[in-house]
Amino acid sequence: MPHWRLKDRLYEAHFPMVMGILNSTPDSFHAPSRTQADDALRMAERMLNEGASILDIGGASSRPGAEEINEAVELERVLPVIEMIHTRFPDVLLSIDTYRSRVARDSVAAGACMVNDISAGTFDTEMLATVAKLGVPYIAMHMQGTPRTMQAHPQYTNVVSEVTRYLSERLNAAHTAGIADVTLDPGFGFGKTTAHNYALLRSLSHVSALGAPVLVGLSRKRMINEVLGTTPEEALNGTTALNTIALLKGATILRVHDVREAVECVKLATALRG
Repeated sequence: MPHWRLKDRLYEAHFPMVMGILNSTPDSFHAPSRTQADDALRMAERMLNEGASILDIGGASSRPGAEEINEAVELERVLPVIEMIHTRFPDVLLSIDTYRSRVARDSVAAGACMVNDISAGTFDTEMLATVAKLGVPYIAMHMQGTPRTMQAHPQYTNVVSEVTRYLSERLNAAHTAGIADVTLDPGFGFGKTTAHNYALLRSLSHVSALGAPVLVGLSRKRMINEVLGTTPEEALNGTTALNTIALLKGATILRVHDVREAVECVKLATALRG
């Protein structure tokens, strides 16, 4: 099993694992994932009881068309949630979903032990050096554009090769900065059409071949709803189907709204592999 360095301790990462989404925002696209400090503990406890290995806490919505919020608001949203969950569950892996180095630094001080960056260090030039100094694992995601603009007119000559090349470059940049443990995320739905998303899912092994763990975030996204004619609230079955496919194609972390169903996918995919 690979070991992650979590500040001053080592963690044995048992892949595949499930990351539960806790959005400390008023506008994330799937309303039930939104939480505030008063009900964060309840949601965290439920996800942990259902088998989540990591809880990912974010204070800035990255849904298509989302407007950027300022750093102070983001900190006000996430720090109380992180502190509360860390106090109640001190051994749980908490990830901070941010592209800002100060938010990463303050969140790790409050109890987070991973940084999940949708910009892969390209929005804040201090991010990679900050994470290296913090000594925590880092998740680098591919995105074309920004959350506000990414779904306007996403275009690629070859989406698989371009995303894979980008992630390879960001993996090298993170290692060069001194980050020991890097996970790669192809960024389903972030500057990609439904056709782009399925091309990436079909060829997920290209990202896996880079040698780092691969996180996929498919949960209740448009690539499901456009095919099935569902809404995010109706997309659990489609999410489960695609999560299973992703596991069979090399995904090692599932980032999800619905932990119990994702854990069942992991168990079944593991049984199939023998």
